[in-house]
Amino acid sequence: MFNTITTSPENKIVITHLTNKLGLGAENVIARLAFAYSLAKGKQLDLKSVKEGQGKTYSAKVLFGNHIDIYMAMLCELYGIASNDKDIPKYVKLHIDHGLQEMEPYANNDGMDFVMRCIEQGLSEAETFSVKQN
Repeated sequence: MFNTITTSPENKIVITHLTNKLGLGAENVIARLAFAYSLAKGKQLDLKSVKEGQGKTYSAKVLFGNHIDIYMAMLCELYGIASNDKDIPKYVKLHIDHGLQEMEPYANNDGMDFVMRCIEQGLSEAETFSVKQN
């Protein structure tokens, strides 16, 4: 798997801003949200675009808690890779950095725009799924 992941230097600032604005607890919560947000976009990112990692460092345990297997399963599903793929740490880093960049515009306001957008998007997708089921 991997031991630690380090964000890009510019995303260290984004994590701090979003942590302060959203008030969801420790900085690892924002990194975890960024990872999940990026995966939810369903976009496969190019390994060639991995940025240098001199930002915020997280251990796998701190980053994903007791649910690391679930997060890794979502990542592996998106890319169609095995859970022992040697590039998993790079994919994790890519998606954390990508998610933080997607969330960055919300660091300059009260942060609730991001939360409301996610809720609205989730409700819209749930409604679409419900209509398809009927």
